[in-house]
Amino acid sequence: MVLKRFKPYFAYLKEVRVKFAVGLLAGILSAAASGAGLPFVIKVLVPLVTSDDAPTGMALAGILLTIPVVFLFRAGGTYLNEYYMAHSGMHVLEKVRLSVFDKLQSLPLAFFQKNQTGDLMIRVMGDAQTLQTAIISSVNSLVRQPATLLFAIAFLVGLAIHSEETFFLLIALMSVPCCVFPIRLIGRKILKKATQAQQEAGRVNSVLNENLGATREVRAYNLQKRESIRFGEACRAFFKYSLKTVKYDKALTPMIELVTALVIPIAFYVTIVKEIKPEDIAAILTALYMCYEPVKKLGKVSNTLRKAEASLNRLEYILHSEDSVPEAPDPKQLERVKGRIDFSGVNFAYDDELVLRKINACIPAGESVALVGPSGAGKSTFANLVPRFYDVTDGSIMIDGQDVRTLRKADLRQQVALVSQEAVLFGESIAENIRIGNPSATDEEIRAASKMAQAHEFIEALEDGYGTQVGERGSRLSGGQRQRISIARAFLKDAPIIILDEPTSALDAESEHEIQIALEELSRGRTVIIIAHRFSTIQHADRILVFNAGEIIASGTHSELYESNKLYRSLYNKQSQTKLQN
Repeated sequence: MVLKRFKPYFAYLKEVRVKFAVGLLAGILSAAASGAGLPFVIKVLVPLVTSDDAPTGMALAGILLTIPVVFLFRAGGTYLNEYYMAHSGMHVLEKVRLSVFDKLQSLPLAFFQKNQTGDLMIRVMGDAQTLQTAIISSVNSLVRQPATLLFAIAFLVGLAIHSEETFFLLIALMSVPCCVFPIRLIGRKILKKATQAQQEAGRVNSVLNENLGATREVRAYNLQKRESIRFGEACRAFFKYSLKTVKYDKALTPMIELVTALVIPIAFYVTIVKEIKPEDIAAILTALYMCYEPVKKLGKVSNTLRKAEASLNRLEYILHSEDSVPEAPDPKQLERVKGRIDFSGVNFAYDDELVLRKINACIPAGESVALVGPSGAGKSTFANLVPRFYDVTDGSIMIDGQDVRTLRKADLRQQVALVSQEAVLFGESIAENIRIGNPSATDEEIRAASKMAQAHEFIEALEDGYGTQVGERGSRLSGGQRQRISIARAFLKDAPIIILDEPTSALDAESEHEIQIALEELSRGRTVIIIAHRFSTIQHADRILVFNAGEIIASGTHSELYESNKLYRSLYNKQSQTKLQN
């Protein structure tokens, strides 16, 4: 029943089905050499040692050659089985990880707000590895181990047919069904503990990810001891549940061996009373061992499947997550837009928390609009609804008269360029980071975009120029340099709608001045939404929208709002006083 859970993932084996089949056949060959071949060799060899009338010459050589032949089939089958199973397993692992990663690319931002980055990482890497192990080892063992068991039983049955005394030893096989009970009992325990262990592994990874992403803050606030305590607590919880998983996993083999040990005295009693030949005894014991060894390994398969079921639940949480911003069933085609944006009766809630209320706003094509208000007033949410990072709860958003929910998300987002407060760069060259704006852009177009973004001079001054590797998240560049590359990317995209999420708030005065020049050039002739925390960034805006508690409470120019709106005047005066004090 457990194996049915994994059935959809066996489809990943289609591309390597020939290698997988060869591996299974090699496993059956190895099983035949182990289950029947080894007992046969022992039955033939014992008389050679104990008999006074042993064959000589070529007859003896022929008998002795069975030894390397059997071990050749056993060793060769084992090698080919394990190699092709490993090949198939790596293929499955790659496909599972790609499937989960591809699914993550399509999920909305709300999903990532509810789930920790570290936990998602452990699902993609650790849980996918566990699933791969389960699929390959279970299929391989469910073919190879039963085959070994059947060949061993076949040998014993054949021996019993020719020797009435030997028949009594077959009662030892009665212990095999008894081994099923500990397997089922332990399997249920392992599923529960493995689920808890994987959850704690995600917590460990989350704490580690947070710590490595905040190295400066940890040192600036002397948080080293606090972080060590947090990480230690997470590690201890992971250790606790991992150890419980190991406890039940490792209990299986001793339990099966105990069942086996209860039958061995019976087997020896029959052997002594019936005066069975030494060669038959040796062959029977070898065959019985080959019966019990597969049962132990099949028990481990059961444990592996239970642990993998816990990982599968965590992977399917991602794979089966619904996109809360779905594509339209029959999306409309969208050519380059002029850039008019209309909000009509828009409400938006995160879960049950209403963030925007009754938003009505019109932004004509080519107008530059700044969003001002206290933190948490809804400014970023307003901007994020335009490219459909989220969907409205009520009302509608129209671009050039078309509801954004009727358009393909990729087409819609092609019309929007984003310059964030923190410029995000990927660990590639400067040229490739700029080319993200237009993957088909030529080197000349990249240089032209860089010049408009005031970035060309500093890029050329670097040792490798546009080929310079920026490091993880652009760590080899200054904040101002990263931001100018981000703006060059937006120039290259040449989108009619621009969202500027306070792109100069973290920069020094010189960098801010250069970037303001670049932003003015970028904004010319385009619809621009500026999320403003610093009033210096909105001096060129055509209009300002004032947000408070999720509502637009005022709209106008700076001078109009300063005279008529108490909140705007208060925010502006506070910032002006702060500047004077600094």
